[in-house]
Amino acid sequence: MSSNENIYDKLLEYFGLEEENISILEETISTDTQIEYFEFSRNFKAGRSEDEILRDKDHIFDSELSVDHKKTALVELASINNITAFRTIEKYLNQPNNKLYDWACLALQESKMHLESSLLDESKVLITTGLGGRGLKLRYFIVMFTPDGSALTTIQQKILCKELNYFLPKHGSELENVIFDDCFASILAMVPIRINLQNLFHQVISECNQLGNYLYPDFIITNLKILTTEEVRELLQNNNIF
Repeated sequence: MSSNENIYDKLLEYFGLEEENISILEETISTDTQIEYFEFSRNFKAGRSEDEILRDKDHIFDSELSVDHKKTALVELASINNITAFRTIEKYLNQPNNKLYDWACLALQESKMHLESSLLDESKVLITTGLGGRGLKLRYFIVMFTPDGSALTTIQQKILCKELNYFLPKHGSELENVIFDDCFASILAMVPIRINLQNLFHQVISECNQLGNYLYPDFIITNLKILTTEEVRELLQNNNIF
């Protein structure tokens, strides 16, 4: 269910960061791939010099090179603080092996972070989620639902859309999509990291409920993935909502 934690406040509290020191991964990449990449990168120890890595940089374009070898080559390029390495990964993303697109995106982001930290002489923090983001906004999947499992009427659906379109822009957020499925609404939205999610979406629910208390006062929210209808129903049942 909803959380009162705010990512932006915690970054300021623990790291003393300003907004210009924060980067958000834009691409929608599964958390499993992200974990695999960052664990591989963290444990990776290049046995070759920067000159040797750059000398062999074009090997990643070799169609005969295995996927595993290309994974290593991309992490190797991302590990060095070099603009040529960055441009090579960038070029690869224009014609990647489909199995390696997400891996190459993560390598490019890591390479970019190394370059920016070096050029600006200050630490950078990368925020990654399964649903990605843009600028200083993260993408969230939100579910609002009725308290008793009854279907949302056409009028109730219109009211919810109206309140989402009012409150989200008011808080610098963007509504990307709303899908209604019987007793609940699945919402995809981009929200700035500085915004308190609980306050924002409780405002929406509270305003809707001025016209009949047809929404449960709490909500489901995640930035890991878009939940299927079956997963939403399972969550509602497991939490004894109805």
